Amino acid sequence: MEARGALRLTKHHGAGNDFLVLLDPEDRRPLSAVEVRALCDRNRGIGADGVMRAVSGIGAAALSMDLRNADGSVAEMSGNGIRCLVQAAVDAGMVRAGSVSVQTLGGLRSVEYRSGPETGLGYGRVDMGRAVLGAELGSDELGEASWGQHVDMGNPHVVLFGPQVGDDTVRRVGPRWDRSVAGGANVEFVWPGPSTGELTLRVWERGVGETLACGTGACAVAASVQAHGLVGARVRVHNPGGPLDVELEESGVVLGGPAQKVGDVTVDEAVLAVLAASLRVPGPAFGGADDGALSGAAPDATATEVAARP
Repeated sequence: MEARGALRLTKHHGAGNDFLVLLDPEDRRPLSAVEVRALCDRNRGIGADGVMRAVSGIGAAALSMDLRNADGSVAEMSGNGIRCLVQAAVDAGMVRAGSVSVQTLGGLRSVEYRSGPETGLGYGRVDMGRAVLGAELGSDELGEASWGQHVDMGNPHVVLFGPQVGDDTVRRVGPRWDRSVAGGANVEFVWPGPSTGELTLRVWERGVGETLACGTGACAVAASVQAHGLVGARVRVHNPGGPLDVELEESGVVLGGPAQKVGDVTVDEAVLAVLAASLRVPGPAFGGADDGALSGAAPDATATEVAARP
């Protein structure tokens, strides 16, 4: 972040799941929900699935991650986003590559990060914590799915296992299951393949809509499908934006995948204020809710729930 009326961010993606990152080591520039919505707008703003703010960590954490979804709501954790956050911090010299501990609202996470062979490319293995398998869905609720289950990866998920699904199912069923959980949930549609022991995933993310990949979702489906005896301890999960690798260990779940820097972004604060003001008028939100009543945050609230500041 810089003075003189400008925000300096970087844009990154992990398997197509894209984020804007603001480095704010001294915690001086929290972003409001409407500012995040303005930045993430793919037509009037920069465009992203979410915005992350990197704050200097305290205690065991080198960094603290302040994450908001595209609709401005607060999110606990992102397996793809945390790799992008660490990449931005490493590139800026805020932390060193290697093992980086990050405090999130979902708990302390460790990222083993290294730069890749190509410009702007990195790779990270994330200690995602334990997958907590919850209640299975009733047979009368499943529709086309063979079975379904609630899974907690530090954030809530609904896993639906069955045949391959198309756009209509994702857009129709995803929002319904998202709204079925208080505060919203990520909804994963998963089926076997393309190779033995692998899975294919499409995901509807709370506060965003369908995304090209979901790191916590890949972990949730791998854990749930393994519990049903259909995959082993190492699972490649194919997302529309690219594959992610999940290792299911006794101590927890490890997620591996890329982080690609897209570019540097400078946003005029005055322009951002105008764009944010235009979004204060209520309208339709993701999943059909009132945009003036965001899940997890008031429309003009600042993102004060920094994980390092309990």
